[in-house]
This record gives sequence, C-alpha cells and structure tokens, in this order.
Amino acid sequence: MSAETDPDEADEVVAELSGLVFEVTGRLRAQFNAAAARLGLPPAQALVLSNLSGPTPMRRLADWLSCEPSNVTGIVDGLERRGLVTRRPAPDDRRVKHVVLTEEGEQARLRLRASAHALARTFFELPGPDRRHLRDLLARVLAGPPAGADAAGVSPEPCG
Repeated sequence: MSAETDPDEADEVVAELSGLVFEVTGRLRAQFNAAAARLGLPPAQALVLSNLSGPTPMRRLADWLSCEPSNVTGIVDGLERRGLVTRRPAPDDRRVKHVVLTEEGEQARLRLRASAHALARTFFELPGPDRRHLRDLLARVLAGPPAGADAAGVSPEPCG
C-alpha cells in the first residue's frame, strides 16, 4: 500500500512536510533578520521596506503583515524617522495615507534584498534542476486553496 492509499502514511508525510516547511521558514526568517540587523533595522521594518514597491495604503500593509493597523503606524513611524519612507495622502481619498519609499529607502531596500538573497542562495545550495523542482512544487502548493485559518476569520496579531 502506498502513501497515496494508506491514510496513516499520508498523515505522517503531511506531518513531516509541515515540520520541514516550518523549519525552512524559521531558518529563512533568521537569515532575513540577520540581514536586517546589519542595516540596523528591526525585522518588522525590514519586512515592510523589502516589500514596498510603490505607494501602498497603510491598511494594505496591515493586511499583508497580518497585524493590527495601529501596529503598522509604529512600524512606519520608525521607517519615517530613518528617512526611508514618507506618508502621502491618497490622490482619490485624502483620509487614506500611502507609504512611499524615499530615495534613501529605495537604496536601503536594494541593500537589504541583496543581502537576504545572498544568504538564501547559500541556504538553497542544491543542484539547479533540484532547486527548480523545489520551486515548482512550492508554487503548486501556494496556488492551491487557501489554508483553513485564512477562511476561518482568524483575527490579525500584533506585530512590530
């Protein structure tokens, strides 16, 4: 009986996959946090900085970070104090504030991404075909239906 037909074996494989993905995620996060620390950035500020690509509403950042909007205010305040971002009113609704990278912020973003990428490259030191196969498998997993917690209406956590 294969893992496909034996429910106990399939459950065991799913448990192993979950454990491995959490371990990989933890290692990648630690590497990213180390890259952020070298630039003097707390992890939450580094996450916003590395993923900000254009004017972005504060609410979208809260959704992306899965945290309360009030906590995003503190994260953006820190980036603003460092001169890496600025807030601008949305052109169509002045009540909405967009977060925008400054020129210095764009340079810091490039340095952060380059450092994080260099660390990830060493982490994923696999032969080319294996690396591409792993990428393709993970993309298929992420393209599937959303996880149960997303559908269950779990409220965002504080972050920062």
